[in-house]
Order: sequence, then structure tokens, then C-alpha cells
Amino acid sequence: MEARFLSTEEAEKTSVTDLFKDLSSSERGISTSEAKERLQQYGYNEIEEKKINPLVKFLGYFWGPIPWMIEVAAILSLLVQDWVDFTIILTLLIFNATVGFWQEYQAGSAVEALKKKLALKSRALRDNIWQEVDAKELVPGDFIRLRLGDIIPADTKLFEGDYLSVDQSALTGESLPVSKQTGDVAYSGSVAKQGEMVGLVTATGNNTYFGKTAELVASAKSASHFQKAVLQIGDYLIYLSLGLVALLILVQLHRGAPLLELVQFALILIVASIPVAMPAVLSVTMAVGALALSKLKAIVSRLESTEEIAGMDILCSDKTGTLTQNKLTLGDPVIFRAKDLQDLVLAAALASKAEDQDAIDLAVIGGLSDQEGLKKYQQLKFVPFDPVGKLTEATVKDTQNHIFKVTKGAPQVILGLVQADKKTRVKADQLINDFAAKGYRTLGVARAEDDGPWQFLGILPLYDPPRKDSAETIARAHSHGIKMKMVTGDNLAIAREIAGQLGLGKNIYAADKLLKAGKEAGEMVADTGERVEQADGFAQVFPEHKYGIVKALQARGHIVGMTGDGVNDAPALKQADVGIAVSGATDAARAAADLVLTAPGLSVIINAVEEARRIFERMNSYAIFRITETIRIMIFVVLAMIIFNFYPITAIMIILLAFLNDVPIMTIAYDNTGLDPNPERWNMHRVIVVSTVMGLTGVFGSFLMLYLALDWLHLTIPQVQTYIFLKMAVAGHLTLFVSRSRGFFLKKPYPAPIMIWSAIGTKLLGTFLAAYGFGLITPIRWFEIGLIWAYSITWSFLTDLAKIRVYRHFGMATRRHHDFLKTTQRPVTTHAGCTTTAIPARNKEGRRV
Repeated sequence: MEARFLSTEEAEKTSVTDLFKDLSSSERGISTSEAKERLQQYGYNEIEEKKINPLVKFLGYFWGPIPWMIEVAAILSLLVQDWVDFTIILTLLIFNATVGFWQEYQAGSAVEALKKKLALKSRALRDNIWQEVDAKELVPGDFIRLRLGDIIPADTKLFEGDYLSVDQSALTGESLPVSKQTGDVAYSGSVAKQGEMVGLVTATGNNTYFGKTAELVASAKSASHFQKAVLQIGDYLIYLSLGLVALLILVQLHRGAPLLELVQFALILIVASIPVAMPAVLSVTMAVGALALSKLKAIVSRLESTEEIAGMDILCSDKTGTLTQNKLTLGDPVIFRAKDLQDLVLAAALASKAEDQDAIDLAVIGGLSDQEGLKKYQQLKFVPFDPVGKLTEATVKDTQNHIFKVTKGAPQVILGLVQADKKTRVKADQLINDFAAKGYRTLGVARAEDDGPWQFLGILPLYDPPRKDSAETIARAHSHGIKMKMVTGDNLAIAREIAGQLGLGKNIYAADKLLKAGKEAGEMVADTGERVEQADGFAQVFPEHKYGIVKALQARGHIVGMTGDGVNDAPALKQADVGIAVSGATDAARAAADLVLTAPGLSVIINAVEEARRIFERMNSYAIFRITETIRIMIFVVLAMIIFNFYPITAIMIILLAFLNDVPIMTIAYDNTGLDPNPERWNMHRVIVVSTVMGLTGVFGSFLMLYLALDWLHLTIPQVQTYIFLKMAVAGHLTLFVSRSRGFFLKKPYPAPIMIWSAIGTKLLGTFLAAYGFGLITPIRWFEIGLIWAYSITWSFLTDLAKIRVYRHFGMATRRHHDFLKTTQRPVTTHAGCTTTAIPARNKEGRRV
């Protein structure tokens, strides 16, 4: 009988037995060969994505304010029958569209390639063996196991297990998790919050409840702070250009200049001054950076999040697996009511499940001297660990059909379960503290005969040693201006021991002592913001505590990074400026994170921070260069026309200049940059001031060159125009090299070879164009060309000197500002008797404004 898709209504109404028949499946699952056949029949288990036709996307680059200006300039050239200008303007338009389309295509391909690395996995029963398969390869009739943290991969009829608490708010809008039991259907796209069950896949892909009801729209991503800043710069440049051009048109019309020719020149001047290449430069820079980060085992889920990573100044890191090896080893057990050591370890092993690959379960099972002995027992029922109950429990039957229960978990929870007397509790607490002082975790183990009372069997110590590179990496983080804070669910003693070994400090707080019980999870107790800020770490942390810690640090003006791996970490990862899903994180945690690590350890994060700061520096350099060039070209051309009453540069030259500048600026994405020892934050005021000083320095240099051309070299007007064109081309590329550093531009790190050669190539093209004209412009002598080169190189050193002086001024101002903040951020008592401090403004989500 051939398997078929079942609708949600059919799956809910049909019994499990009938479903086996309808789906041609059995309790042994299906075979691998059958799965392949069904995959051919039904297709992959994924929602078909609507993709924009590449031709439509390409044509989109001819639509918008900037293309409109270029198109109007082309039409005006056509009207005055200036075929040379028309051809070159049209070439520029097509060139910009082609470059923008190709770079966006490459960036999109890079992101798709990275997303493939994050493909969801599922545990399916095939050939009567539980195995891990790609979620997209699931087919109707597959048996799958669902557990805490899983994103449900397909519509699934649940038929084995006690319960599964599912968050299906994304599908139904229900704010609270829904408890699913045997016979219920779990919807594709919902998230398992608690419990563990086995289910039968009834529908996949577009045939799921999600696939049929969800509207397929591209997720809207808000622009990052940097993108918004660059767009503001674009607006500023457009307004500046329009203002200067309006002044120019009024003056020239008063002088009797032809209106059509004047408007054409004005449009071309505006096009050359506004950031035409900005979208391409941004996408290329971020895509190249994302690829570099992926090689460092860190995948950026949103390209725009690189800015937040670069600005992160506090990193709250999980202990287990990030600071430590996550290789638990069983220590020397302590017996209370167990017969012997192996009896104690056996009871704990029976309360474990090897196929779940849980680290604690594997360490306990690994402590058995005879693991074959486990085959003598059958687990009738198993309750997996959850963050609330903090224990696992199993109902077991031995070879004599004797049924009993075993449990293991947090010692305090197990002691409460067995209702331990005072003597037992005091002894256990002393042992727990002694083990904790050595950095050991402890598990309590208990057993109950049938329905009899629980008996406390003993304590199992587990030790997870620090990673060898953790202490060194923490020191690197401090050298980069990042304050590390350890976040762990372990008790206070363990946290202090590990923190001391790693050099983090021992100022560790219990998270529950800093958080008050209230309606809002994670709400901070009054007067604790400063304590959270000064703490070296937090112990006994629940997922909701992480959220509160992030909020408290953000309220103190910090850009906060938070690591997590569980489904319950998702709120904290989303709230954090940089949510980091560590290696081995659940699907839900990875979906909420900005940065997904594919290798264990803290060094991956620090490497990602370094690369993000380099990306930020490249984009910062681009912004400074773009503003500088607009000021240098616009102010000079407009003032020269008003003062001397002739075009210092022709329309065709402006188009060629824009073309020659756009090619090298693309290579800034590959530039070698210095690594700022402090977190990078967008400083618009500094960028504008530095750019303005450099731009005005260039304007002064251009007027001096114009004086030499007119009064010393006695060039004709067409020759002067070529002379100014070459000066603008050569000086523009040198400005690119000056703007890329905050110190002397000839010092290390040197520009990337691709950046140097692209600049040399376009400069040589401009030079040969000035020397021979090629029918486009009036040629000038090699003497004038040599003079322009010598003058431009000399003037670049003066521009660099002006730039350095401005940065030094900002450096001194910053130090004075920090000293001022130290005095103003001291707690102040208000009239109401409350303690408060001045903090940066934030929006309702807690993000910095």
C-alpha cells in the first residue's frame, strides 16, 4: 500500500494503528531504501521559497533616486545630441547596475552557503536503528524522537512517551506552551520546551500545518546602526550637493548660461557626489567578513550583526563547554544507602539514556565497570531532565520482572525527594561543599522499590576541567577591552573555584539572590545594577536569570554578548546585543542567535570579535572617504565656477572620475586594517569632522593647483579641465589610502595588494587618458602630468597630517569625557530616597538608541 500525506485534521482523528496502515509504516520505522523512494515521491521536507527572478532583480538597479538622476542626465545628453556624454553616462549606469547586482548575488550566495551549515537534524528510526538524518530528508511514515530544545521538523503524531510541552506560539499565537500527550499531533515549526516523546511523521514540507497556513514572505530585517549611519551620511551628501548645485544654477542663470546644458552638468555633478556605490560596498564588505568569520568557525546569522560584535564590551559566557572541556569524568562516589560503589553507579546509569548522548549520562555510564550489565534491565518509563525539575527518573524492570524506580539529579532536589533527615542532609551538604571547593559537580542518586519510599543511595562527583586555552583567551578578551563574566547553573562554590583557576576573579553572585520573585521574569532588584556590572560571574543561573542579567547590563550602557545552548536561553540570546549559540546548541538557540559557533571554546568568540572590528574599520574608512570626496569635488567645482565663470571640469570628466573611483573603493572589503584594542562604536561626529577637515584641505589644494595652471603654466581652458581632472583622479585615490588609518598612512598595516593594484590600474588609466585624450578630453603634456603627480603625493602628506591632528584632538577629548563620566555616574540619592545613575537612552526593547 502506497503512503500518502495526511491533513492535520485527518492525522488528529485517525488512531495510531490506522496511521501505520495509511502511511505503510510500523513500529520499526521504515527502511533507508523506502525513505529514498518516498523522498523522490514527495520531495524534500522544506517550504518552497519564492525567489525573485534574477532579471527582475537586475532591472531593479535602474529604479530609484540615484538611477533616476543618471537616467535624466542621459536623456538630457540625448536631447542636446551629445553622443559621447550619452554613451559614457549610459555605460556608467549599466556598470553600476551590473556591479551592484553581481555583488548582491555573491553576498546572497555566501549567506546561503553559511545557512546550509546550520541545517536542522532529526533523530529517525530507520532499518530498526536510531540514526541522525537531515530534517529536510524526513518523509511520511518516519519514526522520529522529539526532546527538549528540538524544533519539530514535520507534522508528527505522538504515540510513545509521557508528555511533550510544545511552544507553538509562532503558529497559533498561544502565549503559553501546550502540553501534548499520546495521540496528539505536534506541528512542524513549533518548539519542544519539556519532555520527550516518539512520533510518526504524517506530513512534510508544504503539506504541513505550517506550510499550508503560513504566508511565505521574506523576513524584514532592520538595518544595523552602521547601515543607518551610512544612509544618514548619504542623505547629508545629497542635501549638501543639492544646496551647492542650486546656488550654482542661480548664479549661472544670472550670467546667461544655457539652461539645458547647466541642468545636465548639475545632474552629473550630483551623481558623482552622492554614494552611488554605497550598497555594493556595504554588501561586499559584510559578505567578505562573514566568509572570513565562517573560516574561524563562527557563522553570522545576520550580516548586519557584525557591528554589534565589534562594539561588544561585556561577554557573559557559559562555563560548561565554553570555558571548560565539557568532558565530565566520574570521581570517587560516596555511599549512603547503596550496597557498594558499583551498585550506586548502576542505579545512576539506569536513570540515564545513552542514545540521548547527554554528557552527564555518558559520564555516569562510563563509570560502570561492566556496561554489559545494563542489558539485564529494561526501562519501562523515562522522564528526561528539564531545567525546572532538575532530575531524571526511570522505571526499570530486571530479569526477575522486579520493578523499581531510580532517579538522579541535583543533590538538593534528591535530598528533598527522599525527605532526608537532618543528619543525612548535614553530611551530604558537607560533602557537596567539599567537592565544590575542588571544582566538582555532584549528583544525588536515589532508588524506590515499586511504590515504596525513596532511599538516598549516595553522591556521584563529576569534574569538568577548564579548557587549556581558556585562561589565555580570557586574557586576550581583557586586552581587547571586553569584560568577561562567567554564567553557570552550578552552585556558588564550583563557580568560584573555576573562576579562580581561569583568572576571572572570585566576585561571583548567586543569580537568584540578585533577582526578585515577580510577575516579570528577570526583573532586577533595586540597587543591583552596579553589583551586576562589577560581578565576575553568576552561579545557580536559570534561563530567565540570563535575561535579567542582560537587561541590567544594557541599562548600564553596555553592549552585551551572551552565550547559550538551550531552548530556554532563546529570550536572553534575542535580548542580548550579540546572542551567541555555542557549539552543539539546540535548534531553537541557534535560530535566536546572531552568532553561531561551530567549534567549542571561547577563543572562537574572541577571533570573531577581532574580525568584526576589522570589518567595522573598513566600513568606517569608506564613510570617511565618501564624505571627503564629496566635499573636495562639490565645493571646489561650485566655487571655481562662481569665481572664475568657467567649468573647471567637464560633465564627461565627472562621469569618468566617478567610474575611476568606484573600482578601487570596491576593494576596501579586502583591505588589511589595524585592530582597535577597544570596542568599536559608531561616532558620527568624529567621522563628519575628520572628513570635513580632509575635504577642505583637498579643496584648498585644488584651488592652489588651479592657480598654477592659469597663472604659471598659462594653460587653455580645455587643458585646465584635463589638468583638474587628473588631479582629482590621482588625489582621490591617495585620499582613499589616507582615510583608511588613524595614524600615519604609510605605517603598517599596509593596504591589501588588490587595493593597491586596483588604484594603480585606474590611476594609470586616468594618466594615459590625460596624456592622449582618445577623443574624449583635451590632452596635456607629460610635464604637467608629472607636476600633478608630484603635487598630489605631496599634498596627501599634508592631508594626512591634518587628519592625525584631528584624531589626536578627539583622543584628548575622549579621555576628558571618560574622566567626566566617572564623576557623573556615581550614585545620586533623589528626593524620594532612591539611588539612581544617569544611563544611556534605550528603546522599549532595551536596545541602545
